[in-house]
Amino acid sequence: MRELQGPPANGARLLFVVTEDWYFWSHRRDLALEAQKAGYEVWLAARFSGHQERIEALGIHCMPLPVARGLEALFKDLKSMLLLAWMVWRLKPAIVHAVALKPIFLCALAAKLPIGTAFCLAATGLGHLFTAQSLRNRALRRLIVPPLARLAKHRRSVFIVQNQDDLQTLIAAGVGSDRNFVQIRGSGVDIERFVPSPLPQDAAPLVLMPSRVLKDKGVREFAAAARLLAAEGNSCRCVLVGGLDPGNPSALSRDELLALCAESNLIWWDHRDDLPTLLGEATLVCLPSYREGLPKALLEAASCGRPLVATDVPGCREICLDGRTGRLVPVHDGGALARTIAAMLADLPGMARMGQVARALVEQEFSSTVINRQTLDLYASLRTATR
Repeated sequence: MRELQGPPANGARLLFVVTEDWYFWSHRRDLALEAQKAGYEVWLAARFSGHQERIEALGIHCMPLPVARGLEALFKDLKSMLLLAWMVWRLKPAIVHAVALKPIFLCALAAKLPIGTAFCLAATGLGHLFTAQSLRNRALRRLIVPPLARLAKHRRSVFIVQNQDDLQTLIAAGVGSDRNFVQIRGSGVDIERFVPSPLPQDAAPLVLMPSRVLKDKGVREFAAAARLLAAEGNSCRCVLVGGLDPGNPSALSRDELLALCAESNLIWWDHRDDLPTLLGEATLVCLPSYREGLPKALLEAASCGRPLVATDVPGCREICLDGRTGRLVPVHDGGALARTIAAMLADLPGMARMGQVARALVEQEFSSTVINRQTLDLYASLRTATR
């Protein structure tokens, strides 16, 4: 860890703990910059794989923290937990903001340190760990719930949830009660970057799915819908834009994805950095995910005035309001997805109205300005409570 030059002028260090540097860059960078404007000295503990130089160029201090994928790597997790506790002891930050279940879990030891640090613990999506009833998942829940419950009851910590479904799931699992949680809806959208434009009137409309190549994002269902649409003579282009994520337990391999593309009408464009431009070219944006916290892909699409198709699951239905900003379909149902896409593409005026409502909703409730202010206010209240 780099040498410290004493406490910052206002005594306020903020330490983000995330799994991957790319996630911080895409989801928490704007918040970090606003925190700097508010006087915080910002630090980041994460696994770095390509974004460290860009992050440090913003004046954010980076510390490598090995974070094992999944929740089964107990020995590696213990080492990471000890390292994080040492980082917190050295830095003595005013706030630790841990994002997602694994980073929250790694805070269990650091929260016991007698240094007055407050902890914001952002559960950004619970996924199959809390919803699937396999023997493996039940065993993992028995392992992870007790430390999460202790963190929830810690006098200097608060859990952040992005939707009410996750709140009720955590309470039912025994992780605290209502007073241990606060809801902040997502990580915010830069509405000056993701701007609305008229829907294209292409002969072959673009149906875009912006997502990593993961099974639980609904990639197989999107491929099934693409195949059915092509079989019915629909001229639309179903395009998946997003990178492979080989360390993720839900990942599809390159070979598996290419096989899906070969047997369906699915097109894969890999990861792209020009998402605002791509969204401007899309007529419809789709995310048939199995569960979300609050998907930024849909928020960014809505900010661009794009109508949405998403599964009727936690997180997705926060922004895809059925009949208002898009249409909800059953989870795991490629046929329903195809029928809904076809029906929406046949009604361009209706889609345009949905896109207008979607943009207005993002401006009012999901912009970076709104979300960052709520988060900074939470930091301030926690710092006041710990003095």
